[in-house]
Amino acid sequence: MNVPSFISRLLAPAAVAVGLVAASAAHAQNAPGDSKRLLNPQNSAIVLIDHQPQMAFAVQSMDRALLVNNVTGLAKTAAAFKVPTVVTSVAAKGFSGPVFPEITKALPNSKVIDRTTMNSWEDKNFRDAIHATGRKKLVVAGLWTEVCVVMPVLAAIDEGYDVYVVTDASGGVSKESQDAAVTRMVQAGATPVTWLQVLLEYQRDWARQGTYDAVVHIAQEHGGAYGTGLNYAKSMLGAEAGEGKK
Repeated sequence: MNVPSFISRLLAPAAVAVGLVAASAAHAQNAPGDSKRLLNPQNSAIVLIDHQPQMAFAVQSMDRALLVNNVTGLAKTAAAFKVPTVVTSVAAKGFSGPVFPEITKALPNSKVIDRTTMNSWEDKNFRDAIHATGRKKLVVAGLWTEVCVVMPVLAAIDEGYDVYVVTDASGGVSKESQDAAVTRMVQAGATPVTWLQVLLEYQRDWARQGTYDAVVHIAQEHGGAYGTGLNYAKSMLGAEAGEGKK
């Protein structure tokens, strides 16, 4: 099948993602020269705070179905790369309800730490869990951004952690409150990221076959238009481009 050149150019990123760039297995094992500013599965932990129904009801800063999709993609990213993950809730039985089932399904081995304090950093069990990861980079998402995210993020920064806030897996009661909280955290030294950015920053190299299939699958399920492009490229270009994995 001859694909028009403009379509080929349009789908170039997706084509790469489904294996159009070949590399040796030996190269896949080599860690490239890495910036200390970049996230990888060995230098970071993922923290998911209060993704619960009662908290989600009031979110107005983004579409709530998209919020669930994005945090599910982030949770699956943690599982795929075996990144230490701390999951916490607030007043789960008495007020806020259980953590989204999509998260607990993706991370069945992660114990949910329930708290009473809005600032999770004030909870000893939470702090102990963070310290136990041994990681100094924290990738944080939660509800609400202006309360239960901003407070532990500021506290973690004060303790010397590098914090990356996943803005599209977090939500506030208004766009104004979300933006103000993100600005406050950035001014304190946090770095804003998106969940798909974390997924692809962890993968970094399509020759890393150990996580290749999982990454493509997560992107197809939760990556929106990018996932749609992957589905198209996989079905229309896979065999012709030399993709022999399936």
